[in-house]
Amino acid sequence: MEFLVNLDVDDLERAIDFYVTAFGLEVGRRLGDAAVELLGGPAPLYLLAKRADTPAWKNAEQHRHYGRHWTPLHLDFVVDDIDTAVETAVSAGAEQEQPVATHEWGRLALMADPFGHGFCFVQFLGRGYDEIATS
Repeated sequence: MEFLVNLDVDDLERAIDFYVTAFGLEVGRRLGDAAVELLGGPAPLYLLAKRADTPAWKNAEQHRHYGRHWTPLHLDFVVDDIDTAVETAVSAGAEQEQPVATHEWGRLALMADPFGHGFCFVQFLGRGYDEIATS
């Protein structure tokens, strides 16, 4: 099984610039005028151009918006140096939402991209999640 990650954005070129700069991804294929494949991570990332204020699905009362929003799904990016990753992402246009927190298993930075999507940087320490695993 393969996973593909899709992100709606309101400005495709701006999103390409952000994700290439912040995460070191590379443009793969352009899929028409409204989608771009980014490569270089563990799964392809597809940026999908969707205008703000359009329905999120057929007959949806909720419309897309690109201010900071909550969703039950977000991406975690595992990095070797969380401070450098945060600095690079902020320089590219991300927002750091809280100071980097240190936990028994590692360090965590809560972030948001310029399109309102939350994401985290994770830097594992010691045995990572095995430090707290119960089974």
